[in-house]
Amino acid sequence: MRPYIICHMMQSIDGRIACDMVDKISGDEYYTALDALECNAFIEGKHSYQIHCCGFDDFISKPSSNIDAEKFHVASKSDKYNISIDTKGTLKWDNCDNNGRICIVSEQVSPDYLTYLEQLDISYIATGKESVNLPRAMEILASEFEVKRVAVVGGGKINGAFMTAGLVNELSAMIAPGIDGRIGQPALFDFNCNDKDYIPVKVKIKEIKTFPNDVIWIRYIF
Repeated sequence: MRPYIICHMMQSIDGRIACDMVDKISGDEYYTALDALECNAFIEGKHSYQIHCCGFDDFISKPSSNIDAEKFHVASKSDKYNISIDTKGTLKWDNCDNNGRICIVSEQVSPDYLTYLEQLDISYIATGKESVNLPRAMEILASEFEVKRVAVVGGGKINGAFMTAGLVNELSAMIAPGIDGRIGQPALFDFNCNDKDYIPVKVKIKEIKTFPNDVIWIRYIF
């Protein structure tokens, strides 16, 4: 069994999600809507945590073999979890608020990084040989941490990874009244797909709501 997974994002009309841009064309609607989704876990990718919490000074592991086996550690239970996806285990958490922290890594992670997390009382899930096995990680979240509803609130790559793994039950898209237009800015979803026969993911509208400042909240299901 897996949690119910919602991808929740604020974007410009043209689908760009750069925080410094959407902050200029929206208010607190993103957080109001996020509270209304009643999720008890929030997932972001490595890059988001580097920007907002950990910094870019990576943890350097000692020369050693990878753990090469699935493993998880429950440091403590919480009614709300902040979860990172960090394939090789390099984020440093020394100066962060680690209450309810779960790090999801792959089996490429080093033993000393897992020891480092345990010393900081941080929970972790290590699964997947080459990259994080997201479906299996979500199963462990449900069974071992009792997570029922997850909000994926990262960037285009982590959103795309959950989408291509078939894990997203609902898309909660907030459209701010503005156009970015800058070339190369992060988008709502980024898939690694060059298949000429690729078919776009189809969705159905579940609910539409508007806010006084012209922000539109559209909830889609698959």
